[in-house]
Amino acid sequence: MNAMLNLYTRRRIINAMGLSVSVLAMLFGLFWLCWILITLLDHGLPALTPMVFDKMTPPPGSSGGLLNAIAGSLMMTLVGTLIGTPIGILAGTYLAEFGQRGWMAPITRFINDVLLSAPSIVIGLFVYEIYVIRVKHFSGWAGALALSILVIPIVIRTTENMLRLVPSTLREAAAALGAPQWKVINFITLRAARAGIITGVLLAVARISGETAPLLFTALNNQFWSSNMDQPMANLPVVIFQFAMSPYEDWQKLAWAGALLITVSVLTLNILARVLFRQSATTH
Repeated sequence: MNAMLNLYTRRRIINAMGLSVSVLAMLFGLFWLCWILITLLDHGLPALTPMVFDKMTPPPGSSGGLLNAIAGSLMMTLVGTLIGTPIGILAGTYLAEFGQRGWMAPITRFINDVLLSAPSIVIGLFVYEIYVIRVKHFSGWAGALALSILVIPIVIRTTENMLRLVPSTLREAAAALGAPQWKVINFITLRAARAGIITGVLLAVARISGETAPLLFTALNNQFWSSNMDQPMANLPVVIFQFAMSPYEDWQKLAWAGALLITVSVLTLNILARVLFRQSATTH
C-alpha cells in the first residue's frame, strides 16, 4: 500500500513538474510575441495615415505612401495563388484518391515534404535561374511564379489530409449507385472537404503574403505605379526591407506602417482559416 502511495505521489510530482515547465515555456513564447506586437502597434499605428493608401513610395525627405507596393503585392499574391491552387488541389486529390499503390505517390509526397521545408530564398534563386536570367529582366510574373511554388506544397498537403478525412462510406454509397470515380471525387469527396481545402488555400496565402527573399530575386522593386506584370514591380515585403534598413526617418515610418499592414492581413487570414476549419470539423 505504501509503495503504491509513493508511486502515485511520485507520478503527481513528475506531472506537476512537466506541466509547470510547459506553462513556463508557453509564457516565455507569448512574452516575446506580445512584445513584438506591442512594438509593432506602437510604431505602426501613428504611421498608418490615409496617405499610406493613396500615395506612391516617396524619395528620401518627401511625403508619400505605399499604394504601389500594396497593389503590387496584391497582384502577385493573387496570380501566385491562382497558379498554385489548381495544381495543389489536383495533386492532393491524386495522392488521396489514387495514391494507395504505385511508386509515383511516395515520390510525390517526398518531394512535397522537401518543398514544404525548403527556405523561400532557394525558391527565389530557382526562379531567378530558370526565368529571370532567360528573359533578362525582373518582373511581376517572376515574383508570382516564385510565390506559386510556395503555395503548391501547402495546398497539396491540406487537400490530401482533408480528403482522407472524408468517410469511405460516402464513396462506397456513390459507387453503389453506379457513379463513376471522377463523379464521386467531384461531387462527393471534394464537396465534403471543401471547407478544409479553402482553409489550406488561406494558409498558403498567409504564408506568401510576407515573403521577401523570393521577391528580391524575381520582382525586385519599382518606386512608381506599375500594373505591367512584365516589369519590375513594387511589393510590400521588399519595400519594408529597404525602407527599414535606410537611414531616413520618413522611410522607416512607412516601413512600420507596411509591417503593420502585413501583420494584420496575415492574422486575419489565419483567424478566418481556423474558423472555417472548425466549422468543417463540427460538420463532419
